[in-house]
Amino acid sequence: MFDILGKFKDRKILVVGDLMLDEYLWGNVDRISPEAPVQVVAVRDESYTLGGAGNVINNLTTLGARVIAVGLTGTDAQGALLRERLDQLRVDTRGVVAEANRPTTRKTRIIAANQHVLRIDREVRQPVSNQTIATLKSFLDSTLKSADLVLISDYGKGLLTDTLLAYIILKAGGLKKKVVVDPKGLNFLKYSGATLLTPNRKEAALAAGMEIRDRDRQSIVRAAEKLKKSVDVANLLITCGKDGMALFQNGKPPHYIQAEAKQVFDVSGAGDTVLSVLGLALAADASFEDSAALANMAAGIVVGKLGTAVIHPDEIRQALRGRSGPPTKLVGAETLSDLVHRVRQKGQRIVLTNGCFDLLHSGHIEFLAASKAKGDVLIVAIDDDESVRRIKGGGRPLIPADLRVRVLSAIDSIDHVIVFSSDKLEQLIQVIRPDVLTKGDNFAAEQVSGARLVKNLGGEVVLVPVAGEVSSAQIIDMIKNA
Repeated sequence: MFDILGKFKDRKILVVGDLMLDEYLWGNVDRISPEAPVQVVAVRDESYTLGGAGNVINNLTTLGARVIAVGLTGTDAQGALLRERLDQLRVDTRGVVAEANRPTTRKTRIIAANQHVLRIDREVRQPVSNQTIATLKSFLDSTLKSADLVLISDYGKGLLTDTLLAYIILKAGGLKKKVVVDPKGLNFLKYSGATLLTPNRKEAALAAGMEIRDRDRQSIVRAAEKLKKSVDVANLLITCGKDGMALFQNGKPPHYIQAEAKQVFDVSGAGDTVLSVLGLALAADASFEDSAALANMAAGIVVGKLGTAVIHPDEIRQALRGRSGPPTKLVGAETLSDLVHRVRQKGQRIVLTNGCFDLLHSGHIEFLAASKAKGDVLIVAIDDDESVRRIKGGGRPLIPADLRVRVLSAIDSIDHVIVFSSDKLEQLIQVIRPDVLTKGDNFAAEQVSGARLVKNLGGEVVLVPVAGEVSSAQIIDMIKNA
């Protein structure tokens, strides 16, 4: 599947759907209100992300696709912010219409101590005006031909009327373009003619008018057969959360995919990730089975993040590599900022340490455990092979970086591992902004690289006592002289 990922870049995807702004208020709770039996959330941070079809777009651009957006905002400040975020992603926004007297859909989530406390929705759901429909049809006429695939993200906010849906599907079909739909509501007939529908289990059950029981494949098969008979759609992918996915294609037996999530923090936006990866893989000429497998893998990663989040290509590559061996804790350069942001949102303290870690011994293990005790999340930055050669001389490293990453990933006290060039330590510190930088007390404080920058950024430098006299160099000499 690595070859499919390689084809993601510059695929042009037309996304039609309900654009939203997701607002997050992050805080702490330490008391109950004297006015009512409710929690008092002391807000310490706020952030905004693209939601709904905007989250689909965010995922697609992160994966390297070029996106044409077709959607709706209000003429309010939130609409301006949403459009600004799309512009930052270099999305073609000529198909985004601002409709007066209609608020931009906004969902405000209040999160305290990593728990989702409350959600506030600001929206209207009435159908869009005939003038807006005419404007969008005209834009679609001029752009559909250039798209590799069409994604429809329906959140039932009034944009995707039966008329507009029929127009999109008919026009795309005439141009031999695949149309993948994340549906909403009880009436799936409005999606007739689409290439693939991706309802979740609850949506599929409601649309089919029958129960789909957990881990009961017969009930999901019956619901799928009923939907495919009533709706003119060749392919159906039903997502089932912890039970994975079920793919139904004309003329083929059901294809089941096991869920891959290891830990679930937040399922918001997981369906958007599925739609994005699935559609992009199909645009890259992957089979329905392989596309669904990649989407399933991506969903398993994104539900482990707090808040509406995107999936990065190197996260999928890492998951694919994990299938052929033990998973690693490696973090790539393109996901590091995202990781740090999520950790900060949780109010956790970051500890950073760095070194070669060429040949681990007991002193390393004790040092790493002591480092982790200084905070909540321990990031270990290891010098790449060229850096080790410069630092340690010829013949080093004994163990190449990819194997050092695997060894360090097996240590419980380590949360994440980064491979970097030693001359770029300060750039790494600027991104991570660690609360604590640790080094062994066999170094003098003034010898610790990056110490001054860490302190200038508000962090502290801690020299951790190093037990014993053993070192990697001594072990290597002992082996040579044995």
